Amino acid sequence: MKQLQIVKSPPDALTLLLMEACGQGREVTRYDLYQDQDYARLVELIFSHEQVVSWW
Repeated sequence: MKQLQIVKSPPDALTLLLMEACGQGREVTRYDLYQDQDYARLVELIFSHEQVVSWW
């Protein structure tokens, strides 16, 4: 299963731990929204993944 993790702000150590646990056994793509605001690419990524998780 392909999972997209959208990160809205720089993650702290706990968030990184949770992100890793959430993505175990999956093909994970991480999109750092706080660094890259290419919304056309983000929409493409959302539709090409089976699961989307948004992190604060």
